[in-house]
Amino acid sequence: MKALTFSVLRQLSSSEFSSGEAIARRLGVSRGSVWQALQDLDQHGIQIFSLPGRGYRLAEAVHWLNRDEIHAALGGKARLIQLEIVETADSSNSILMQKAALGAEHGSCLAVELQTRGRGRRGRTWHTSLGGGLTFSLLWRFSQGASFLSGLSLAVGVALMRALEQAGVRDTRLKWPNDVLHNQQKLAGILIELQGDMLGPSAAVIGIGLNLKLTAPARANIDQAATDIAAIQPGLPNRNHLLALILDHLSDVLLQFEAEGFGRLREEWSRHHFYHDQMVRMLLPDGSEFHGRVTGVAEDGALLVRGADGERRFTAGEISMRSGA
Repeated sequence: MKALTFSVLRQLSSSEFSSGEAIARRLGVSRGSVWQALQDLDQHGIQIFSLPGRGYRLAEAVHWLNRDEIHAALGGKARLIQLEIVETADSSNSILMQKAALGAEHGSCLAVELQTRGRGRRGRTWHTSLGGGLTFSLLWRFSQGASFLSGLSLAVGVALMRALEQAGVRDTRLKWPNDVLHNQQKLAGILIELQGDMLGPSAAVIGIGLNLKLTAPARANIDQAATDIAAIQPGLPNRNHLLALILDHLSDVLLQFEAEGFGRLREEWSRHHFYHDQMVRMLLPDGSEFHGRVTGVAEDGALLVRGADGERRFTAGEISMRSGA
């Protein structure tokens, strides 16, 4: 989506029409440019009403991210987060990984209004639409080495559960190692990428995608069961307040993780795990499967599954888990 399209969209409301001439005058462009900027928006989940003589109106309001509002909602935690909001990007994780390699500050956070090539675990694409979710990445630097960061994705899951519960989003569960579910449908995902040495220091770029309201085009592109907050409860939370709430809990959890590792968060994570004490199938990279019952997670975040031949440990990698029923 072009920069002019974002500028035009910000001029529109869902309650009254705005003429192309007035928009063009405010933006210093031609009426033809305004018309062109509003073409082919269906693919991004945006519907525009157009009437001759009256102009354009949004079918549904876009709730834009606002840095000042997010900082105000963060309160004292705002000092920990260096927030940048961009209109569009291929992947917030990819951009922040590049910035991290160039020395970006601890606590740098990149939030994207429209992410076009968001990445999930195991090469999946994260699909979203303008205003239909939260897609952001946070850079957190650790004095410890990369080996210490085992279990970090599970710790981030704890932060998401705390934030969603405080926001009133009920009955969500975790799926090892990095998903948030509702009714066994994916609501949010976590992608963590690391830089640094095994002995330290190291840095983690923590990417989070959360579905607020999936559009039909976005839903059609998702190759697994997915849901959104709009399907869970009436009324959507304010995007800015929800992002601030997640960052608030995330900073708390990351500070605790840095001081104590995952061990102190393990019990809380297990309480939220959908598959705890359930039969599962572990799909291994060589195509084989391991069947057993989930007994818990280790202090390094490894999943513990007891099968016919005893208990085995599984670390994330290219392993996938399915219900064993």
